[in-house]
Amino acid sequence: MSYLDALVLGVIQGLTEFLPVSSSGHLVLTEELLGVKQPGVTFEVILHVGTLLSVLIYFRSTILRLVRSLFAGGERADRMMLMFLVIGTIPAVVVGLLFKETFEALFSEPLMTSCFLILTGLILRLPRYVRRSEHPMSAGSAVVMGIGQALAILPGVSRSGSTIALGMVWGVKPSQAAEFSFLLAVPAILGAAVFNLRELTRITSDLAGPYVLGMFVSFLFGIVAVYLVLSTIKRGKFEYFAYYCFAAGLIGLYLFSR
Repeated sequence: MSYLDALVLGVIQGLTEFLPVSSSGHLVLTEELLGVKQPGVTFEVILHVGTLLSVLIYFRSTILRLVRSLFAGGERADRMMLMFLVIGTIPAVVVGLLFKETFEALFSEPLMTSCFLILTGLILRLPRYVRRSEHPMSAGSAVVMGIGQALAILPGVSRSGSTIALGMVWGVKPSQAAEFSFLLAVPAILGAAVFNLRELTRITSDLAGPYVLGMFVSFLFGIVAVYLVLSTIKRGKFEYFAYYCFAAGLIGLYLFSR
């Protein structure tokens, strides 16, 4: 992997991790086009760590408040939010443990990834047709959004897109669904890093430079993507990303079915 490859993939990861268009799907298709193939999912995990830093920086005050709630004097609402985050994380943990090898194999299947990008487009359109009256976050909505996150283990299914869209379908206010989705990424990405810790420790010296560059670039563009998503949701334009996913999926099917 060259520094240019790492730069390009870092930009793609940073933007697409939080934009509801699937970072994993874009990485699979871009790596296929560039001819960049790394063993396992090590590089993808490194890039996700970069976007994890984006969330930690952007939501630093919220995260600190949630941590403080574990101690005396913390707000009950914050402790409830922590509980919802735990509940929302469970589906992805269960699915990841049971189907790790199956899902990892899909990262080398650009045709399937293209199909899953089209699926993401359909998910993003769901709130337009199926939506309950708005209500605050609850254990039920945490489970539903957690299922969306578990589904996004598939390359091509957007984590932010599926969690936010399903949260909106369940009746969660769009801005609150987006914030919960971003916070839900913290344990998910940390868990993936720990899960692949053995592979991360085997990174060779010739790859260390490009990997660090990719992580740093994904961090910078991840912050930009958070702003873009929140702005798009406020303007009621979230579902427009569905059309991009349809186009990307169809282009992928055309390119990789020949």
